[in-house]
Amino acid sequence: MGYKELAPENLYHKCDPVQFSFETTAELEDSAQFLGQPRAVEALKFGIDIEREGYNVFALGYAGTGKHYLVSQFLEKRAESEKVPDDYCYVNNFDEPRKPRILCLLGGKGKEFSQDIEKLVEEARNALKAAFENEEYQNRRQAIGQQLQDRQQNAFEELNNKGRERNLTILRTPTGLVFAPTREENVIPPDEFNKLPEEERKRFEHDVEELQQEAQRMFQKTPSWERETRQKLLDLNQEVTSFAVGYLLAELRKKYEDKPDVVDHLKVMEKDIIENVQALLAPEREQEQKVAGAPGASDQLMESPALRRYAVNVVVDHSELKGAPVIYEDNPTYQNLVGRIEHLAHMGTLLTDFNMIRAGALHRANGGYLILDVLKVLTQPFAWEGLKRALRSRQVKVETLGEAYGLISTVSLEPQPIPLNVKVTLLGPPLVYYLLRYHDPEFAELFKVAADFDVEMHRTPENEVSYGQLIGAIARQEQLRPFDRGGVARVIEHSARTVGDGERLSVHMQSLADLLREADYWAGQSGNGAVTSADVQRAIDAWIYRSDRMRERICEEIERGTILIDTGGEKVGQVNGLSVIQLGEYAFGRPSRITARIRLGKGEVVDIEREVEMGGPIHSKGVLILAGFLGARYATDQPLSLSASLVFEQSYSGVEGDSASSAELYALLSATAEVPIRQSLAVTGSVNQHGQVQPIGGVNEKIEGFFDICKARGLTGEQGVLIPASNVKHLMLRKDVIQAVEDGRFHIYPVETIDEGIEILTGVTAGKPDDEGKYPSESVNGRVYARLVELAEKRQKFGAITAAEKRGQS
Repeated sequence: MGYKELAPENLYHKCDPVQFSFETTAELEDSAQFLGQPRAVEALKFGIDIEREGYNVFALGYAGTGKHYLVSQFLEKRAESEKVPDDYCYVNNFDEPRKPRILCLLGGKGKEFSQDIEKLVEEARNALKAAFENEEYQNRRQAIGQQLQDRQQNAFEELNNKGRERNLTILRTPTGLVFAPTREENVIPPDEFNKLPEEERKRFEHDVEELQQEAQRMFQKTPSWERETRQKLLDLNQEVTSFAVGYLLAELRKKYEDKPDVVDHLKVMEKDIIENVQALLAPEREQEQKVAGAPGASDQLMESPALRRYAVNVVVDHSELKGAPVIYEDNPTYQNLVGRIEHLAHMGTLLTDFNMIRAGALHRANGGYLILDVLKVLTQPFAWEGLKRALRSRQVKVETLGEAYGLISTVSLEPQPIPLNVKVTLLGPPLVYYLLRYHDPEFAELFKVAADFDVEMHRTPENEVSYGQLIGAIARQEQLRPFDRGGVARVIEHSARTVGDGERLSVHMQSLADLLREADYWAGQSGNGAVTSADVQRAIDAWIYRSDRMRERICEEIERGTILIDTGGEKVGQVNGLSVIQLGEYAFGRPSRITARIRLGKGEVVDIEREVEMGGPIHSKGVLILAGFLGARYATDQPLSLSASLVFEQSYSGVEGDSASSAELYALLSATAEVPIRQSLAVTGSVNQHGQVQPIGGVNEKIEGFFDICKARGLTGEQGVLIPASNVKHLMLRKDVIQAVEDGRFHIYPVETIDEGIEILTGVTAGKPDDEGKYPSESVNGRVYARLVELAEKRQKFGAITAAEKRGQS
């Protein structure tokens, strides 16, 4: 009986180096497109072009697909042609210092404005010093002071003259002015005064009382005179200040006349300078002791109060930019996103002002693009809510967490919010995207564009050429040796093997770049000027050797007989199944013995793995499908009267997946028909209720896993593997497996149905039903049917006996 098997050319989808027109990748230009990601690129372009609220981008894809690099390159290229956004500065709010104001200037002008103000303050200070030291100012100031003295002196003289008219003189004592009676301009002593006639004494006392009242009225006028003097001095100072700094501020107002907010601030600043001119003239404070633990604290504290009062805090400076900003925040804490207000520890207290407001990533990216890793944002307390709040309100408000969530009531700064215009791109795995989409209602409103990054692309001749350009671009970027045609072809073949599909190529950029770096290393060890196919293969082999300790250990245990696997002979109800073990990025195939036992029963197929809770739901589903297949094929006109048990022998961990369901069905048919299965063959593939064999994953690793065991024991020419016919397009097998098939020492059989597979495994015809629905008696299906009929009759007979016994007992 002949069975179709795969020829060597069907086992490997080769990349022919002859198709390439270059000798090495050094001759190739970089690809203009982002290879293999047309859908993601189109989504990015759409998300950036549409100027509507909420059209931010979520770039979803698995780690290593190059999301960050592609998004960064795409945005940076786009940002180059866009205008530089405005600068933002915080300045003092002279009316309410705890509510600093924001000024918006053209991109790159913020730093210039800050320098202009600093220069203005210094020039104003020098101009004021000169003005107040001017002789004319001193004379006017002295004249104002002299006016007060003259008024006081005139009042004193007037009071003194009135006293002399009444023979009284004024005496200055520590307690104030007193009036004393005189005679011939000499003060009358107290004892003589007491000897005066009573009438004369009373007259003196009356005059003294009147003059004291007059003096009191004079003293009451003195504070008013002093206030007038101070006001005159203030008016003089303001006049001199306005004259000294007015022209300086006028020049600045003219320079920034196109910015009304700046002009208004300069007007308010001029008024404050005039009203607080003495603070501007005060000497700078000296800081003798640096404040520990506050970088730059000593410099800030040594600034004069006036300089800090009028300084400009440029929180967003675009003076070095040539286009729109593209910002990636690696540590997206709440404060790193929305900004923070710093404090200085000084003399046991915490000090702050508008100069200590610091920008966050949203400030720096304003007018451009912000890239964030969504997992990092979600794991930082309050960062996700802070980001959403800023995007919803379209403004960035700098505030502490305590203020934002009402946890503290301490008076602090309340800076004016900055208008926000930014496109945010989040990077993250698909699972996080769909979880947020489902659980966070605001997410869909703020991130309307999904840029879905794939891990594979179609393998066409055009794409293979483009893949060569990609290899060349990575080699240049990483400063690697160029790859020759053979090296490029081998990388392409390995890329197809990586995705487990001969008709696809991997676009997992991290794995590709790692392979190119390691191949370049081995090229250097071999002294090659260009990386060859042999260098790439050596890198692949070295990586496998570093990763396959567990595979080697399992193979050793099979060879030693610890793990029971037969590769020769025949057994009833026993078949070699194939599974894949994934350890990190390395996967390998492992054969497993699957056995089936049947007995009289109620049509149950017992999955022992499920009964002991070692089988996953997909595996359990596959076993239940077997019961459906048996019932539909063999028990349409009679009850299914068997009870079967299936088990993976020597499985000490969980079993999941349905790729062994066809092997389990073969074991079940063999046990029922009592037809032995060739142990030189292994099986993989899932099955449906109609007996069709369906494709599975990891077909290359599964074939190679059984091949390695057979090779270790010695290839006999009878060994091989049954795979689903639909998996043929996925084959990218090792060269030693292909060579064994070519030599006839190993076989790979593609099967489409269970009937095809059972014939190959048993060497017995499966058998087709005749017009009456009966199978040939010597076929596998015929034997299965006959056995099930026998079990059904036994069950019926047993049931009749049991019923009779019950009637006899009653």
